[in-house]
Amino acid sequence: MTTDSPRWFKSSYSNPGNGGDCVEVAANLVASRGVVPVRDSKDPHGPALVFPAETWSAFVAGVKAGDFPTA
Repeated sequence: MTTDSPRWFKSSYSNPGNGGDCVEVAANLVASRGVVPVRDSKDPHGPALVFPAETWSAFVAGVKAGDFPTA
């Protein structure tokens, strides 16, 4: 069963100690729409960026591979 309503979740690495600088992802729309919405967890009623599923997968793979240096 798919739904057109995003089901938002935060990373398990997210915690209040980091100042709330988190994003939420709604991966449940991949099957029905082929997209992954992403939003700022501090502004749940604000805008969301919507990425094609393939683009989001490539980004996540790059993060896991260490392609993005950390500050």
